[in-house]
Amino acid sequence: MVNRVKSGSVIGLNAYEVSVETDIINSLPAMSVVGLPDVAVNEARDRVKSAIKNSNFTFPSRKIVVNLAPADLKKNGTGFDLPIAIGILIEEEVLTSDQVKDYAFIGELALDGMIRAVSGVLPLVLGLKEQGIKNVIVPYENAKEAGLIEGINVYGAKYLSEVVAHFTDTPIAKTEIDVSAYLTSESAIEYTYDFKDVKGQQKAKKALEIAAAGGHNVLMVGSPGSGKTMMAKCFPSILPPLELEEALELTKIYSVSGLLTPDEPLVTKRPFRIIHHSASANGIIGGGSNPKPGEITLAHRGALFLDEMVEFPRQVLEVLRQPLEDGEITISRASHSVKYPAKFILIGAMNPCPCGFLGDKEKQCTCSDFQINRYISKLSGPLLDRIDLQIDVPRLTPAELLNSEPSKESSSDIRKRVINARNIQLERYKDEKILTNSELTSKLIKKYCQLDSQSQEIMKSAIVKYQLSGRRYDRILKIARTIADLDSSKEISAIHLTQALQFRMFQIEDYGK
Repeated sequence: MVNRVKSGSVIGLNAYEVSVETDIINSLPAMSVVGLPDVAVNEARDRVKSAIKNSNFTFPSRKIVVNLAPADLKKNGTGFDLPIAIGILIEEEVLTSDQVKDYAFIGELALDGMIRAVSGVLPLVLGLKEQGIKNVIVPYENAKEAGLIEGINVYGAKYLSEVVAHFTDTPIAKTEIDVSAYLTSESAIEYTYDFKDVKGQQKAKKALEIAAAGGHNVLMVGSPGSGKTMMAKCFPSILPPLELEEALELTKIYSVSGLLTPDEPLVTKRPFRIIHHSASANGIIGGGSNPKPGEITLAHRGALFLDEMVEFPRQVLEVLRQPLEDGEITISRASHSVKYPAKFILIGAMNPCPCGFLGDKEKQCTCSDFQINRYISKLSGPLLDRIDLQIDVPRLTPAELLNSEPSKESSSDIRKRVINARNIQLERYKDEKILTNSELTSKLIKKYCQLDSQSQEIMKSAIVKYQLSGRRYDRILKIARTIADLDSSKEISAIHLTQALQFRMFQIEDYGK
């Protein structure tokens, strides 16, 4: 008689229920797994057989057929080991179908019957809950991660025998997690780098504050040793704390990527990803035969830092254009396509020329015009047009270098202003399905970024003088809107617009002129 055990699989970040059907027929001893399994699922045959025998249960001496339904979707990973084993044990009358009908099972089996952790448990459990499943048994190491989902009973098991005992003798304790405790823990608010340790560079600090408040992209240009990398590493310390929905969304991404640990099942800080210039395009946007999230998705709701930005291959930088505009990335394969979120703040840092000293007041640049133009041309116009804030980071003066006293303003002081500005935006855009000023569309810009007569005159002069494109015009208004929010002002005044123009009008192609 055929029995069915519930499990699940993940495509992208979305989960769907998989019914593991098991039947035993009178034939030579063998085990066949059908239903579009990948290599890891096919190898379950040997793992399951050894796990059942070493857990002191009998293994059938006839042919076992396992079907993973629906059969038209590819099944990946090792999480089907446990449900396959449960199906076989039902056939052997160790368990009954009625006992497990309200349960789903996820887990990889070791040869001795131990249940190993698998990736993607959080989106799996969330998807199973949406399918109406009330109970799920997962590996013990994944229990805290799965327990983040409310409305479903999660049980963490270490061994196959423990799962059997749950239905026949000794129930496993239900996993209960206090999500709010993770978000308010010390690890969620501690940062290694603080802006109070950054000497000078007040304009650059202000630009990064604006970027954090409005979700704007930043490019810092300056000679070596001016503090670009240090300030970028301080940037996470001024980002607002994660909301619960954002934390769960990020945790789903990191769960699928296999980057969660048993002790830290919830992502509690906004991500800050640093990419080396040797990274491939697939490593940045994601990919593979079974597409996995790339760096832009791992930086979702946080920041992505490209140090020495012009050292990246041009084709790698160009793949960032569409995600920067749309906030998501679609990876297409022959059988299916996967969509991942990618709403991140891009922070770039670069030297103005190959030697690094173009425009430096202390050291003479040794590069020719041809070398400078070739160096700068690695960043295309369309990509630069998507970077809201392009700022000059000059060499520190001797007085700034010798100043041993920390800055009067710490990251926590800046963060309070950023949080206040973000709260203003959340309230303003609560009906618009966006969170920050950087996400404003042309239609919403007309609605929320209106200028008074004085500001309009300033903007007219800027359009003529700097030959502004439509995109650059919109981005200046977005920056001005963020500066006004930091000032707790409902309207964009002339002073806010003037500051926005100061930050936006520096262009890397004009550096050193």
